[in-house]
Amino acid sequence: MMEFNFSDRMNALQPSAIREILKATAGKDVIAFSAGNPSPESFPAEEMAKIAAEIFSDNYAAALQYGITEGLPALREQTFARLKEKFSIGRDFDNLIITSGGQQAIELSTKVLVNEGDTVICEDPSFIGALNAIRSYKPNLVGVPMDEEGIDVARVEEILKTDDKVKLIYVIPTFQNPSGGVMSLARRKALLELAVRYNVMILEDNPYYELRFSGEHIPTIKSMDETGHVIYAGSYSKIISPGMRIGFCVAPENLIQKIVVAKQVSDVHTNQFFMMLVSEYLRRCDIDAHIRGICELYGHKAELMYSELLKHNKGYFEVKKPEGGLFMWLKMPKGNGAELAKLAAARGVAVVPGSAFLADESAVSPCIRLNYSLPSDEDIVRGIAILCEVAAQYLSDK
Repeated sequence: MMEFNFSDRMNALQPSAIREILKATAGKDVIAFSAGNPSPESFPAEEMAKIAAEIFSDNYAAALQYGITEGLPALREQTFARLKEKFSIGRDFDNLIITSGGQQAIELSTKVLVNEGDTVICEDPSFIGALNAIRSYKPNLVGVPMDEEGIDVARVEEILKTDDKVKLIYVIPTFQNPSGGVMSLARRKALLELAVRYNVMILEDNPYYELRFSGEHIPTIKSMDETGHVIYAGSYSKIISPGMRIGFCVAPENLIQKIVVAKQVSDVHTNQFFMMLVSEYLRRCDIDAHIRGICELYGHKAELMYSELLKHNKGYFEVKKPEGGLFMWLKMPKGNGAELAKLAAARGVAVVPGSAFLADESAVSPCIRLNYSLPSDEDIVRGIAILCEVAAQYLSDK
């Protein structure tokens, strides 16, 4: 078989640990705490089936034809109007493009702003999909630790003072992936102030923002952006359906124009049929009521997982009760999360090692990430008991 000389851009990239875990466990009797998937119970299948049938009956030509790169005009208008009305996102200088999931908004933003050798600052740990998208453009990726209030802004300022090649600060301020943490309002304001002072863009990735089931909403960084220093990446994946791949990006008009060109090179436009489907769903249905139902579902699942951890956890893990999102972040007092993940997998429980989310791919982490939105209640109860048994044995041998 022919041997390939891969491009420098791709040669060093490794596959997503999460996707590899999903492939390895597909079709097997495994309790999957490893996915980042929404629950199928959250999909509005009945309403969407009716809308889909009508689209193909009455407007199939538009659904199956090429569309414009910026996205279906009706969906763009609906999305921008909702963001402005509910979350104060968007100023007169901003515009919006519909993307193939929030992931594409991250990738295209990096593509248009970051040259090889530039510096990108991110939270450490952070979303592996974003890290790999950023890595593909060969920047200097610098991870900054977090505490209970979010990213260490003092450390961010140290980097900005000494590195004049910082182009982007990537953050997930609300229900962060993988930690589940929420950046405080004070930290959000401080980070934005740094971005303005040092003239650096913030990429605010916010797919989980509306999935709050306890506590108080904190304004997005983009809602405070009066100078055009924030790119906002959002998605319908977690509030309607991930398989449709409908995301969006809000940014200053001149930046959106360049993202449009980058998207034309990538995939021409987002899926026309699914944009029409989402647009009609927004027009006919009460999406806010739908989201409240999702929050009730995930609040129940998170409470169940947390209570089971309280029951079985005998000092094996440090864990914080989530207020929203999809994830719990467990930290052992010692050891390697990757080793624990292998032992848990052998017992039929799949988790993601914390090292998969670090900016330094060679680093070791004592953490693991759990997802509570996808597993059934029965799997949560059984899986947490098994995981704690495995952790007890693992830590006793350390």
